[in-house]
Amino acid sequence: MKKLGLIGGTSWVSTIDYYRFINQGINNRLGGVQAGELLIHSFNYADIVKNLDANNWDAILKMIVDAGINLKNSGAEGIILCGNTTHLVAAEAQAQIGLPIIHIAEATAFAIKKEGFKTVALLGTRFTMEHNFFADKLKAAGIEPLTPDKADRDFIHETLLREMGKGIFKPETKVAYLQIMEKLKQQGAEGVILGCTEIPLLIQPADTDLMLFDTAAIHSAAAVDFILN
Repeated sequence: MKKLGLIGGTSWVSTIDYYRFINQGINNRLGGVQAGELLIHSFNYADIVKNLDANNWDAILKMIVDAGINLKNSGAEGIILCGNTTHLVAAEAQAQIGLPIIHIAEATAFAIKKEGFKTVALLGTRFTMEHNFFADKLKAAGIEPLTPDKADRDFIHETLLREMGKGIFKPETKVAYLQIMEKLKQQGAEGVILGCTEIPLLIQPADTDLMLFDTAAIHSAAAVDFILN
């Protein structure tokens, strides 16, 4: 098995799922009491949010690079960023760390392409929905992403940072997300990318007739492939 470095805490809520999904995936493949050799650096989420609010991506990149180099020095052979938003600087981080970073959008695009979908809704932080780092990977695979209007994007962003990032999941927030998803369905979405790793903790497959693409689960499965291959 390869040793994998996890850069998490973005937020800790979803980092727990990454640790669980990866170890479950390895155990499902190998049986017995097999589990992954995982090294974890977990950020103080407050430091991440402070830099997100200030749009200070240089600071976020430095945090990720410093964490990645520490993981590399501890024996990691690859890196997984346990969140979607931090992939905005994944290419620069990979170059500076000198280890492969398993890209969440590439893994998600592959999963969507297997389903034969051409148009999908993309939900996530404002950065994930409005920058190109995720959308470009989808478009390269022949998939057209649809994002909500600005008011809905702002609502999603704020609830992700101020509620779900703190482990708060409100029924009224769930209703609002489902209404946003329905609007995107009317615009042609065949499925929905839950493009922030906290959203699957709010929205479940039973809540909608749209196919959901849980990026945390998809990304973790790609991590299992990396570890075992």
